[in-house]
Amino acid sequence: MQRRDFLSFTGLGLAGLALPYGRAIAAEALLEPADVAHRRRLADTALNAAREGGADYCDVRIGRYLRQSVVTREAQVRNIVNGESAGVGIRVLSQGAWGFAATDASTPDAVATATRQALAIARANARVQSRKVELAPVAGVGEVRWATPLRKNAMAVPIKEKVDLLLGVNGAALKAGADYVNSTLFVINEQKYFASSDGSYIDQDIHRIWLPLTATAVDKASGKFRTRDGLSAPMGMGYEYLDADPAGKVALPGGLTGYGRSYDVMEDAVAAAKHARAKLKAPSVKPGKYDLVLDPSNLFLTIHENVGHPLELDRVLGYEANYAGTSFATLDKREQGYRYGSELVNFVADKTRPGSLGAVGYDDEGVKTREWDLIRDGILVDYQATRDEAHLLGHKQSHGCSYADSWSSVQFQRMANVSLKPGKQPLSVAEMIKGVERGLYVHGRGSYSIDQQRYNAQFGGQLFYEIKNGQVAGMVEDAAYQIRTPEFWSACVAVCDERDFRLGGSFFDGKGQPSQVSAVSHGSSTTRFNGVNIINTARAL
Repeated sequence: MQRRDFLSFTGLGLAGLALPYGRAIAAEALLEPADVAHRRRLADTALNAAREGGADYCDVRIGRYLRQSVVTREAQVRNIVNGESAGVGIRVLSQGAWGFAATDASTPDAVATATRQALAIARANARVQSRKVELAPVAGVGEVRWATPLRKNAMAVPIKEKVDLLLGVNGAALKAGADYVNSTLFVINEQKYFASSDGSYIDQDIHRIWLPLTATAVDKASGKFRTRDGLSAPMGMGYEYLDADPAGKVALPGGLTGYGRSYDVMEDAVAAAKHARAKLKAPSVKPGKYDLVLDPSNLFLTIHENVGHPLELDRVLGYEANYAGTSFATLDKREQGYRYGSELVNFVADKTRPGSLGAVGYDDEGVKTREWDLIRDGILVDYQATRDEAHLLGHKQSHGCSYADSWSSVQFQRMANVSLKPGKQPLSVAEMIKGVERGLYVHGRGSYSIDQQRYNAQFGGQLFYEIKNGQVAGMVEDAAYQIRTPEFWSACVAVCDERDFRLGGSFFDGKGQPSQVSAVSHGSSTTRFNGVNIINTARAL
């Protein structure tokens, strides 16, 4: 059954289907330019059809979504995929209800037909909807264009160059002691044209890149093995991210490296192999209370799961419960001045930071993106809201948090970049560690578990180092930290300054049913938390 037929059949216009990318294409076709004039004609066709059909509001998203992945293992290329999906999604508001329909045929007749289908769905929804949709106003911006700042378009880099890079990375890791290694390059380009009855025609060209790797070392005598994943972050940048610029790195205690706006993948691959080999001999952690020093490569996931998601307004209101439930951070807590963390804890949401995964000029409702406070001096002050949610917070404008992962998916609330602001006083990582008597220094994303309201959680990591009397000591294994969200953030006693600020992120963050994926970054500097419970995750023999 086609998507628009399904929506017509059910009469439900608020659910989005995450459809697979439409066709495989040659790499050269990824660089074909978009016909903006044709997109404008299609948009006007939809807007006119909606107006003639009596819609109170209409927006049109004309998209071309490109994905490229190069997958390798040791000396083998396992897969190369170039995917393209293109089409038009139309959303209308009529009689206080939403309707949505989409078409993969980029012709005026097909667009007009889809618009009439969206109108019919909206009217069907209006008959059973108990409360009318209230849209926060948005002023039309006319014709504007926004693009991810690029020095080198990753789509334009030849496949051979990418393959040579990945196989070189694998070879370096094997030479450094890994028994197995895999590496993958993901490149995404979203070419999106948005138009609305508010008077906006917004053309955006959005790029993202990610190069994950995993090195595995095996003790052949015992069969025991250990892995270490790459410590880089996915970014909203071009191929220049892989240029290994020394200015984009941060030197850290223990001989570690933090990667910011540049990633030296060869250096990280060699380190990953050595770390995986060292983990084979590392002693198992002794459980108990420790002071944690969390590198941004680890802390980003805790921010994502225990700050970003619970402050999505649809979860707070119970409208969304997929992928780990709703939220403990209910509206009454904001009214009561709820303490989410210590006075050092300041979280901002934004979709503007250069290089971040969520950076765009306008969201998928035509709202200009901005930055706003979520938690200020440890106090919960705001959430993340879309145009039809803003009035529930008493706001007169949307936060610009609407996103759809395809032209064929209806846009809905997605997380903005959510970041912990750096400390205001000068503080390096080495200086932070000097004040720790018994602690753990943690790097990299590991396994995790969260409850259905994101209140209780457990997080692992890639690398754990003991801190003894202010010094980074040896590596330990089998560690995870357990938290209750407000207690954890209230245990925050120090945050390094801006010099250490780095981004982590999720390249494929799932939400909704049917599921959609988005990309989002979370920034922080290295942060200290006192008295956190550490468990031993090793399996008892």
